[in-house]
Amino acid sequence: MSSESRLYTFSDETKQKLRKFRLGTSRAKDPQAVIYQIDKKTLEILPVDEDVYSDVQSLADELPEHAPRFVLLSYPLTLDSGRLSVPYVMIYYLPVTCNNEVKMLYAGAKELMRNTAEVGKIIEIDSAEDLEDIETKLKGDS
Repeated sequence: MSSESRLYTFSDETKQKLRKFRLGTSRAKDPQAVIYQIDKKTLEILPVDEDVYSDVQSLADELPEHAPRFVLLSYPLTLDSGRLSVPYVMIYYLPVTCNNEVKMLYAGAKELMRNTAEVGKIIEIDSAEDLEDIETKLKGDS
């Protein structure tokens, strides 16, 4: 067992939500996103709220300016070949204005969150505006 999995925790309820979200979004017609944070006192990784965001602008509006977040995103898009693809990724949102302690907290949990959420890829961004080109980033990697 890695040291990260002893340090950070997920409640069973959160693990179930992660699985349900992953399975439930693979056939979605619109983008689906949920935001996760780390409780600094308990080091539990948990959803910020119960919301599922289906448009990038409202998701961007919810990201805090000075605190990192993990965002799970399922984003249906049509590739240049005409094939429909629904990449399931984790956005590692790390604003440049975060203090180092919080940066380290999230950096330490990044791989554990990736593995627990079963995402294939992590996209790192440092401002909410970066979400505007998320489709380009996703298509560039397909």
